Amino acid sequence: MKSIEQDKLETLLQIIAPAPALRIAHFCESGEKMVEILGDFCSQNEYEYQLNCTEPSFFEILENKYQDHTYIKPVKFSLERPRYMIQGKLYEYLFVTSSIKKESRSDFLKKAHGIIKNAGLILIFIPKGDKSQRYTWMTLFEEHYYVASSTIDDLFEHYDVLISKKMHGWGE
Repeated sequence: MKSIEQDKLETLLQIIAPAPALRIAHFCESGEKMVEILGDFCSQNEYEYQLNCTEPSFFEILENKYQDHTYIKPVKFSLERPRYMIQGKLYEYLFVTSSIKKESRSDFLKKAHGIIKNAGLILIFIPKGDKSQRYTWMTLFEEHYYVASSTIDDLFEHYDVLISKKMHGWGE
């Protein structure tokens, strides 16, 4: 993951409405700085932050760094799993910085739908200006019961952020 601007990520985090016991999940393969910023945010607010590490070497780094941490939990995670539900937990926010192959995106959104609370948000970071990838994701959001989709393309230097809300009461 390319560098991310701390002040701009903190601005993005303002979309998270203060509430007790929020859960945030993050599919990541790299990007210690982003994990650190999100981890600090979650620790300060006493939110649960689960890091679904899709790259084993990144999991090892995070496991050592956060092994005694109350609110941050790294998990070695395979995107090929048949389901993403872990311990029956649902998340209000799902950050995605892992690279998801084009042919796997539909399946990823189906599985992710099951771990997001009703009206929860998914935030997918894609390379800045990649209109093809943006179009693909936006089309898939609609197909897989995500609504109110939008793009933030003027915040980060290297990324556009696609945001969509899980439609409640629908889906498989």
